[in-house]
Amino acid sequence: AIENIVPPIPADTFVLIGAFLAARGHASGAVVFFVTWTANVSSALAVFTAAYRYGGTFFQTRLGRYVLAPQQLDTVRRFYRRWGGAAIFYTRFLPGLRAVAPVFAGLTHQKPWLVATPLLVASAIWYGGLTWVGLFAGRNLDRLLVLQSRVNTTLAAVAALLVLLVGMWWIRSRKAHAKERRPKGPADETDEGAS
Repeated sequence: AIENIVPPIPADTFVLIGAFLAARGHASGAVVFFVTWTANVSSALAVFTAAYRYGGTFFQTRLGRYVLAPQQLDTVRRFYRRWGGAAIFYTRFLPGLRAVAPVFAGLTHQKPWLVATPLLVASAIWYGGLTWVGLFAGRNLDRLLVLQSRVNTTLAAVAALLVLLVGMWWIRSRKAHAKERRPKGPADETDEGAS
């Protein structure tokens, strides 16, 4: 649950450990899955609800306009109108980014059921898979830790690439917006008259 508020929390590792302990007879694998799944989905929906109610107000503040300028916010809205459900679904598999998608879904006022459905399904797939892997790890711990490290490294690389692309978009759109708003000086008018 905390992962949806503080993205660097290694929730996946905790799920694997819980399932591993369940395989050793200390808990039930079904309970590990159910608790993880409901906590993750519930907290993501709580973040979505908070962003739905208060996100617009925040992005009207000076700090909010710095984080996302109005034209950037419009781009995010267009993206979510087109790809909202798919973005929410696929980001549930990307560490760190899975916490951001419900925020922007709320900010752009997506319909709650269009957010809840991919959250429920993707989280069930992800945490169900992790629970199964953790249960399997009770018998094959060494091999599984190597596999999890490789998967997390690959997913972190994908997430880093996406963050880089979004960062490049953010910088370019800020520069374009600043250029449009820059008042024309005497040199600009002379250039226009010469042409």
